This record gives sequence, structure tokens and C-alpha cells, in this order.
Amino acid sequence: MSNDWQATACMICSVNCGIEVQTDANRITRVRPDQNHPVTKGYVCEKAQRMDAYQQGRDRLSSPMRRRADGTYEPVDWDTAISEVAARLAAVRDAHGGESIFYYGGGGQGNHLPGVYAQATLAALGVRYRSNALAQEKTGEAWVQARMFGCGMHHDFEHAEVALLIGKNPWQSNGFPRARLVLREIAADPDRAMIVIDPRRSETAAMADYHLAIRPGTDAWCLGALAAILVQEELHKAAWMDEHVANAEPVLDLLRRIPVSEFARVCDVDEALLRAAARRMAQAETMASMEDLGMQMGVHSTLGSYLHRLIIGLTGSFGRKGTSYAFVPFRPLGGGAAGGASGASSGERNFRRSPVTGFPVIMGLIPCNAITEEILTDHPHRFRAMIVESANPVHSLADSQRMREALRALDFSVVIDVAMTETASEADYVLPACSQFEKAEASFFNFEPAENAFQLRRPLFAPRSGTLEEGAIHTRLCQALGALDPADVSPLRAASGNLDHFAMAFAQATAAKPELMPIAPVLLYGALAEALPQGFSNAAALWGVSQLFVRNFPEEAAGAGFTGPLAGNRLFEAILGSPSGVVFSRIEPGGWHLVRQPGHRINLHIPEMLDLLVALDPAGPPVDPQFPLILSAGERRTETSNTSIRDATWLRRGTLESTLRISPEDAASLGLADGDAVEVVTTRGRARTIIELHEGCRPGHISLPNGHGLDVRQADGSIRRQGVALNNLTDYRWRDPIVGTPWHKYVPARIERVA
Repeated sequence: MSNDWQATACMICSVNCGIEVQTDANRITRVRPDQNHPVTKGYVCEKAQRMDAYQQGRDRLSSPMRRRADGTYEPVDWDTAISEVAARLAAVRDAHGGESIFYYGGGGQGNHLPGVYAQATLAALGVRYRSNALAQEKTGEAWVQARMFGCGMHHDFEHAEVALLIGKNPWQSNGFPRARLVLREIAADPDRAMIVIDPRRSETAAMADYHLAIRPGTDAWCLGALAAILVQEELHKAAWMDEHVANAEPVLDLLRRIPVSEFARVCDVDEALLRAAARRMAQAETMASMEDLGMQMGVHSTLGSYLHRLIIGLTGSFGRKGTSYAFVPFRPLGGGAAGGASGASSGERNFRRSPVTGFPVIMGLIPCNAITEEILTDHPHRFRAMIVESANPVHSLADSQRMREALRALDFSVVIDVAMTETASEADYVLPACSQFEKAEASFFNFEPAENAFQLRRPLFAPRSGTLEEGAIHTRLCQALGALDPADVSPLRAASGNLDHFAMAFAQATAAKPELMPIAPVLLYGALAEALPQGFSNAAALWGVSQLFVRNFPEEAAGAGFTGPLAGNRLFEAILGSPSGVVFSRIEPGGWHLVRQPGHRINLHIPEMLDLLVALDPAGPPVDPQFPLILSAGERRTETSNTSIRDATWLRRGTLESTLRISPEDAASLGLADGDAVEVVTTRGRARTIIELHEGCRPGHISLPNGHGLDVRQADGSIRRQGVALNNLTDYRWRDPIVGTPWHKYVPARIERVA
């Protein structure tokens, strides 16, 4: 047992709070917050206490697995696996082009380095299309953000007078540092206010000064009404807008004509309450606002993201302390198409849209809800092979039945993951990776305003026998594909003892042979892995990320102390030497220089969004009388987590059951009592669960928790499903018309009693 406290991070949500742990053999035995973490500064919620459950998953792998003809799997050695996987992928590429190979994943909440190394394999194969969980959640927001601001945006709730939360429950999902402390501070301060838009009376809504308990799926009507009130009552910050906003007049003209009373009726919120909330926003000196999956996985989600940003522009809530702000990313989460492709049109092919459904590629991603349509077709440009890495689309994407069918229809599929997941159980090959605590790992969710920070986590345990870290897996694949020549690695490895000499050698090598740049991550792994401190080999690609950051943001890097021609080396050294994390960027609060619109002004006018606003149905979102209830498929609760944790012993309630939360009024009308067994029925499937009467549910709205429904191997070797698999109930066709994000928070359903 080690009594030393080791710095690492929680990997349940995107905040990745800094923690310190003690270990015994291969177990995490104690967890406490890391006071030295530059962002979370000694804060952690209770879920981090259960980190050991991730490490102890019963279905972890210790050998590559090859699927037999009868659907069972056999272990094979790594050399055989790499050779066969590379050959099968190359055969698809050679027959149909690299654009017929699709990549899904790249890392979970806390392991983003796989996606860095995967770029090399995708380049070697000529892969053009990819996706991941961001395309289930954030692409509508990103599409709007790019057209209005041209940069990323986050939110300073800690210093805000008013907090506006849209489909967001930070008490459970965090989303910003020290969330519970900040919420308590706002709620306790009579000079501050909290506005929550959510059908449920969540833990956060219960603390709010203004809870706009909308009818499910009516976020756009609610936000449209709020924006219209700001304009019609002349509450918008006209002077601020004159200085910071562009193309406002068409928007203001339309908002003057919005029927506020009609919108209030549709969203079922008292008009007086809407007006009171809008007036409180307008009178605030500062307001920070944030949207999340409650809206982003609902009806008109992209329009909702646009209206949210209109409110930011109308209230002057950007670019100041206590408002929303632009941030400097260490490595952008999105970009062009995979494999180095720019996403531009090429001949008759337009790689800026998915090949079959024609959805736009946003952040380099195609919509998750379109993936099966891109496979289950006779279209000549359909996807024919798939690489899945650190992701579980069979479980996490809409319409699990159809996703299974799509995987089995491919010419070839390979999964790189730590466990035999539901997706791995459909693949032709499974390559086992080390866990997040057995290698150097990191998260690129770096969103802080003035001082942004990055943490490279050191391994807590030796790798499980038979597994490899992703740097090694992708290096071997690129070698087998003929993309990485050992002769190109040798001179760089010889210079790796001194990073400054290495920088010169790398520059010379890539200048002489530019085709090395697309496979730079594995080139760096081959050259630096053995020269880095023990346990840090998987961090080799971060040398390249560090160089790109100081090149792209020299002033911001200099503000953090990284200057000169070798600033990237100094940053990389600081990352290696700072177990709790290092500040890599310092800027003046606000970040207006990062707004990439003409004149660094916010563009309010997106014609397609105004057309959608005008066309909103006065009857509200669609209703099916056969399915009169609206299911929120994936509510975050105290006892839930993301599905990278596959060991159910972490559940606080000690039960594997999911409970269906329902209002007491709805339960009474259906003759149901707390604890009754029922089936939830949708157009796509049915699932058995247990009723939980919940005062926070509004009538007509029911919810099931996220993170359940996993098929996990038990101690006796049997497979047991833990709770409800939500995506057996969802339909891939329920999606946003603009960007294709799913309607997981608006699933028409009914309840049937189980005898």
C-alpha cells in the first residue's frame, strides 16, 4: 500500500476536477481534492470518491480479440492483430477509397490523447469522415457559435450577478469549476439571482429565484419570448450593442413582432414570470449563461442555441468579468475533416457534407444520428469500415438495434477500448488499451478565461498485462500500413536526449519530407517515448501540441511565461513537471481579440434561424396521442455516471435498477404507486423499470437516468444488464433538422403496468 498522495483527476465530467489519491496494489483506496490544481483549487464533488470502480471493471480486456464466424471471440497476439487489422483496413481503402472508412470516438471525458494519435492512422488510411459524442450534444451550439462569434465561448458564473441556466443542472452535471459552491453563493446572495429554464424542478431549479418550468421541448418558444421582451420593452443594451454587435436591425425588427403571449402559452410559463425574468436579466451589471443537454438534445435545439446567444448580445453579457467570454484552447476540440483533409470540395465530392444524408460536417464531425444511414444503404459512397476508439456507439447513440445492424453490415470493424463493451461485442476485432490510470493521459476541456490550465496525469498503476497505450497501438498500425518508416524515426530518436536539439532535428526532417507531418503523432511517439520519464511515453505527442499552441497563440503563451523560439519546449517541460497542472495561457479577461467576425463584433443575423423562429408551430412541439408522455432519456442523478464506469458496485444505492421518475399527479391518473413495476414503451422498443414518485417532475414529463443499461460480465461469468438501456427506446429519425443532434430529451412514450 502506498501512503503517498498522487495527483490525478476525476474523469466523470468535463471539468476533470483535480484530485489526489492513495493506492493499494491495483486499487484506488482514498480520494481527496487537489488543493494545487490551478483550476478546481481543492474542489471536488462526491462522485470522484468512486474512481476505483472505473479501474476495476469486470469486463476489461487483456488480449486482442478476433471474432469467429459463429460470433464468439478468440484471443490473438498483438503482432497478428496489428497485421490483420491493418490489412483489412487497407483492403477497404484500396477498393473504395479512404473516405469509405469511418472513425468514431477518440477519447472519453478524461482520455483525449487517443484522438491525437488516431490522427496519424486516419491520415495513413485517407479517412475523411469521423464523429464522436460532441455530435450528439454540441454541434448545433458550435454551428451557431461559429457564425455569430467565430470562436469558442464559456461562462464566468463565479463573478456573475445573474446566472441563466438553460436545460442545465450544474448540481449534478457541473459544467464549470466549483459548481456546487458557486450555486450556493449565488442562491445565498440577495443581490444576485439565478434563472433556470427546465421542465423539472432539479436540484439547481430548486435554488433558483426564477424557475421557468417549461413544457418539455419548448425551449425555443421560451427563449424567443425572453428575447422579444428585451426588445419590445426596450430593455436591450443599445449603446453596448452599437459598439460590439453587427447586423442587429433585421433581428430587432423580427423580435418586435414576436407574439410574447402566444409563446408563453406554448411553453406553459406565466407571461408575468417571463417578463420578470427578462427584466432581471436586463438590470444586471453582469450575466453568465449556459445551455446544456436538456435543450441541446431536444426539439429546435440549434434554434435554441441561437436564441440563447441573441440574449447574450441583447444584454451585453460577453467579454467582461462575470459574463460569457472567449477562451484560448490548448488543442481545439473540433477542426477539419479527419486525416488532414480540409473538408473542402474535391471534384464531384463535397467532403463538407456527409456522403449519403448530406448533413453538414461541423467541428469535423457528422451527426451521430445519421451514421446508420451512411452504412445501411447501397449508396456507392457508403461507409464500409469503421474504427471505434474509446467510445461505445451501440449503447450511447440513438436506436441501438439499428446500430448493431449497421456494425455487422460493414466489411470490417475494429474497436480500441479497455473493456468488452456493447460495441466491442459486435466488432470484427478488439484491441485492448490501458486504462486512464495506467498511462499518461489528459483532457483538452480547457475553458478558463484569464488563466487557462492543462494537466497531464501521471500513471497510477502499471499497464494491465496484454494491453497497450494508444500511442503504441497507432504507431504499430502506421508501421503495418507502410506509413511510418523506421528510417525516419532513427535520427529523431538519436536527438531525443535534448529537446532543443530534437526541435531542430524535427524541423529539418519534416522540411525535407513534408509527408511526415500528417503522421507526426506516431513519429513523435517513436522518437520520444523511450526518452521521456518512466510512465510518460504516451505523452510524446504533446510535444507537437505544445509547439502548435505557442505558434498559434504566441502572446497568450508569453503571458504564461513561455517565450522565445523554443517556447514550445519550455511549455512541454512545464507540462511534464507539473503533476497538478500548469497555466499555459494568460490573457486579459474578455478575449475580444479572439472573436473572429469582422471588426471583432458579434454577428446577430443568421437568416436560417430567423426563418425557423417565424415558423415555430403555434401548437408547440409534436405530440403523438399514442405516446402522451415525454421521456427524458438520460437524467443525471447522484447515483449515475458516464458509461466508462462499468462496475456497478459504485452505485450509491446498491441497486442495478433504473427508476422511472414521474409526477405524483401522473402516477395517480395511471393508478401507479411508488415502487410499482412498469414498462416504458416508445415507437422503437420497451423497457421494464420501477416507478419513483418525484415532486420535481412536471405532469406529462418522465425521466430515466443516464449511465445505466450496460451488459456487464458478473463474477460468475454471466452477462447481466444493469438497468435500462435508453437507446433501445430512441429513434435515429428524431433529430434536429439543421445539424442532426438527437431528441434524447424529447422521446414520446407511454407507461404500461407490469403484472
